[in-house]
Amino acid sequence: MSLGPLRSTSTWGLPFFVTLVAMFALQLSNLGFSPLLPSIQQDFGMNYKQLGLFTGIYGLLALALSVPAGISAKRFGEKRVLGVGLLGVAAGSLLLGQAWNFESALAFRGLTIFGYRFAFVCVLIAIALTAPPSLRGRTMGILGATSALSSVIGAPIGGGLADALGWRQAILGYAAMAVLGAAAFWLFYRPTAEGGLRAVDGHSSGTGTSRSAFLSPVVWILALIVGMGGFGQFTVTNFVPSVGNAVFNLDAKAAGIIISTGYITAMIVNILVGFLMDRFNKLVVLGGVFILLAAASASLTIENLTIFRVATAVVIGLGFSAANQLYGLAGSVTSRSETGNAMGIVSLGAGLFGYFGPQMVGILRDWTGSFAAGFYMVAIADVITLGLIVLLYRMDRGLRPRRLKEDYACAE
Repeated sequence: MSLGPLRSTSTWGLPFFVTLVAMFALQLSNLGFSPLLPSIQQDFGMNYKQLGLFTGIYGLLALALSVPAGISAKRFGEKRVLGVGLLGVAAGSLLLGQAWNFESALAFRGLTIFGYRFAFVCVLIAIALTAPPSLRGRTMGILGATSALSSVIGAPIGGGLADALGWRQAILGYAAMAVLGAAAFWLFYRPTAEGGLRAVDGHSSGTGTSRSAFLSPVVWILALIVGMGGFGQFTVTNFVPSVGNAVFNLDAKAAGIIISTGYITAMIVNILVGFLMDRFNKLVVLGGVFILLAAASASLTIENLTIFRVATAVVIGLGFSAANQLYGLAGSVTSRSETGNAMGIVSLGAGLFGYFGPQMVGILRDWTGSFAAGFYMVAIADVITLGLIVLLYRMDRGLRPRRLKEDYACAE
């Protein structure tokens, strides 16, 4: 079954590149932000439950905003919505640097996440509408590697600036990058892709349909998989500075280096997993990823700095790669007109667990006095995610004979 002729790189290359620039600017403030958390926690006297809320508000707002973001992109265009979202990130970051207590900091962080969520969903839509379907795995891998690069650069710089100048000064650089990313995307992005329905494993269905993404059981299962499987790397990224300080007596700069190591790993793993996703059955590849993730998440409970560094790198690297490829799958099972809705639904799952994950880790830390219970919770979520992937694989195998019959009928 043919995916059709590959479009010239000159057609989609520039829009793809500026989308990567926008993602870099967006994730610089989101992922590079984590080394500032211990300083923010100390400045406002937060307990770990409050810290869990401060980080988990990302998931709470993602839960509320993901579907509206997809609908807005469909209504107004991903270009406009992404540009406005990045400006919202800049405004929220500037205001957070002026916060005077926990409540104001939470509100301004909320504004930052509000802009981030709209922009993030639109980045996924932009990638789906520019890159050729036959390169979906690799282009999503490049997108993930770009996100990882933003943390590799942003985390140690943010941690160093926080140690030297204070977190309030460090956050200003993130705001400036958001403005630059918005300008680049607004000037050079043009959507170029054609529509077409594609199966979960990346093969063309041959018939295509414009059925609403809200009625697709596969899209909703993918939302659950992204949520269950993705909150681990997000939670670990945000709690590494606190674990490093409480368990291993590490400062913000040292914690930033651990996080950067994880995202350097993610850069390599994203490209590798993207290549495998294009060459082999996507669900089998993802199943192998989550087997490794479950083992690495459980290893985070071992109070050994070397093991902690390695396990953190594996959780961040594989978790980040899996999340990006799952978003790519969502873009493959719907028509072009439903891409925005599909990305919004899948992001909904990420929001749900992105909120409850950090909250539960913070609560379990306050209850038990240890981070081990929270990391075991992440490992259990990875195992459940593996089960959902097996379910999706069985569904896909069950639908395969019908798709083959449709393709044969179209060929006649």
